[in-house]
Amino acid sequence: MRSHEIDYKILGSDIQVLEVELDPQETVIAEAGAMVYMEDGIQFESRMGDGSAENTSILGKLFQAGTRLITGESLFMTHFTNQGYGKRKVAFSAPYPGTIMPIDLARIPGGLVVQKDGFLAAAKGTRLSIHFNQKLGAGLFGGEGFIMERLQGDGMAFVHAGGTMVERQLNNEMLRVDTGCVVAFEPTIDFSVARAGGLKSMIFGGEGIFVATLRGTGRVWIQSMPIRKLIQALMPNGQNAGKENGSVIGGLSRMFED
Repeated sequence: MRSHEIDYKILGSDIQVLEVELDPQETVIAEAGAMVYMEDGIQFESRMGDGSAENTSILGKLFQAGTRLITGESLFMTHFTNQGYGKRKVAFSAPYPGTIMPIDLARIPGGLVVQKDGFLAAAKGTRLSIHFNQKLGAGLFGGEGFIMERLQGDGMAFVHAGGTMVERQLNNEMLRVDTGCVVAFEPTIDFSVARAGGLKSMIFGGEGIFVATLRGTGRVWIQSMPIRKLIQALMPNGQNAGKENGSVIGGLSRMFED
């Protein structure tokens, strides 16, 4: 199924809103609860599946919905269709502050691999499927990076990142990233999880025990504020506690000099 050709604007800078303009009978799919506003003539319906194959059997739709549950997403997706005359607009935002990234999937033949809560919206015709990382280390320790989503199609898709988003182009290179900060990568990139340095660094470094390792040639997108860090920062005395613990741990770490 060919994706619908949608027009869009991204409004704002720090807490962004995606505004999609639909021609009559055009449809955009989005995560449940992402809608901010919609103009008269837009009708929405919750469906199992992304609608990329309308003739999919009920078992196929149940399987697709089940894979979404595995990734931690809602069982249903919301389809917004312009049933009126002339162009109509519908807008979406992510559940926490950050940046919205537009992706033309037609330029990524193998699709885009996205962290499990990174997908925001896409033109109807975009196929969302589960992506298992086959690296044993990622499965056991990667957390955010073990079960991801793959977006495939020939239309526009929109991914959300917490805080500021950084795009890196790797040319047969390696990049180490906090496991929660990986937003998306092209399928030509190999994703694995490695130990974060020596024993002292793992225990006292404050960067976690494991880090994501990205290798190959292709694009990688990184977020500065994953939801885990945002929740930690918003907790009462979260930052001060972190600094106090850091000073204590820093003192203890001197006991483990290399």
